[in-house]
Amino acid sequence: MQKYIRIGKCSEIDPTSSANRGHAILIYLASAFPGVADHWYPADVQKRAKIHSVLDWHHSNLRSGSLGYHFNTGIALAYGLPLDPKAAAEGEKLLSESLATIESLWLEDDRPFLLGNSQPSIADISLVCEIIQLEIADDKDRERILGGHKRILKWIEDTKTVTAPYFGEIHSFLPLAKERFKELRAKQANNEGK
Repeated sequence: MQKYIRIGKCSEIDPTSSANRGHAILIYLASAFPGVADHWYPADVQKRAKIHSVLDWHHSNLRSGSLGYHFNTGIALAYGLPLDPKAAAEGEKLLSESLATIESLWLEDDRPFLLGNSQPSIADISLVCEIIQLEIADDKDRERILGGHKRILKWIEDTKTVTAPYFGEIHSFLPLAKERFKELRAKQANNEGK
């Protein structure tokens, strides 16, 4: 697969494809290559529609909350911008509401994956990758936001397990990012104290 990766303006996978965004790339990879297990992106149209529902919901809910929270608690500093506590609180509120929705709507019964599935889909990958970014938050903030969501924590671990070792490899940058944002926040606090 590595030979197909070309980093350009839009980070494309396979230059013969027009897929250049996260969900589109996942759909393309699950559809274009023979031998990809059906559970990732089922051939059944009704099952696919359910996956698309989750993916569409992701952008305007979980992604919006996550981005608002992360940008305004650390990422902004990397761009030389000030943190915005009010925007961070709004992002955290939407993020928390999204986590509650995942538990009450998308994680059915005691099944390990979204939509009551016994195996993961591309929707599981997409949402878990969004949530796992909380690893860059301060430990107390991560615990406050995610700690009460035991079903989500189990789902994250189940997803990591079935995608090992790749999930860990792809997210190996998170501890470094956490340290970098910690340094940036400390520097900002030091500058504000002067």
